[in-house]
Amino acid sequence: MVGYAELVKRARALVVAGQRRVLGIAGAPGAGKGTVAERVLRELGDSAVLVPMDGFHLANAQLRRLGRQDRKGAPDTFDAAGYVALLRRIREGGPDTVYAPEFHREIDESYAAAIAVEPDVPLVITEGNYLLLDTPPWSAVRGLLDEAWFLAPDDDVRVRRLIARHISYGRSAAEAAQWVHRSDERNAAIVSPSRDRADLVVLGDPQ
Repeated sequence: MVGYAELVKRARALVVAGQRRVLGIAGAPGAGKGTVAERVLRELGDSAVLVPMDGFHLANAQLRRLGRQDRKGAPDTFDAAGYVALLRRIREGGPDTVYAPEFHREIDESYAAAIAVEPDVPLVITEGNYLLLDTPPWSAVRGLLDEAWFLAPDDDVRVRRLIARHISYGRSAAEAAQWVHRSDERNAAIVSPSRDRADLVVLGDPQ
């Protein structure tokens, strides 16, 4: 089993002064992507910044307009092309700060330009469900990552996490379970085959 020490070591090897590298952390909903990304980020300090994919959720008003609000979290409920464009800007580097959106679960919306990627930060960590999909426009993401990890915890643990997360944000236990099995698990089935495009598959939870 791959532990945090190994993950931090791999991430630290990507840090090269004067260069811009991008590390992607993928996995199904509830796989622990945010937790792993934050843990690695704490270890790397000022040499890295985290830019999650979730900032590119379409706004709820747009989802209602498109008739997709009951599927929020599916691949077509994100501005995937915008996410790809941001990753390209990040990889290109340059003298200017790049600003990225940040998703806030407590309001279920994103704040624009909430994350600053300073020009001298050598490593950008990004995490999300669909980083390794092979269908456009998501398929362009893999080529923009210097290294990609896929998190694959026990599915029962992952589902329990998801239900608890939805309850913590206001759903009843029944509503949370229904959403997970109707929406999140449908998305998990889309994500799971993409693990073959990862450089590293992390089985279980890192210790």
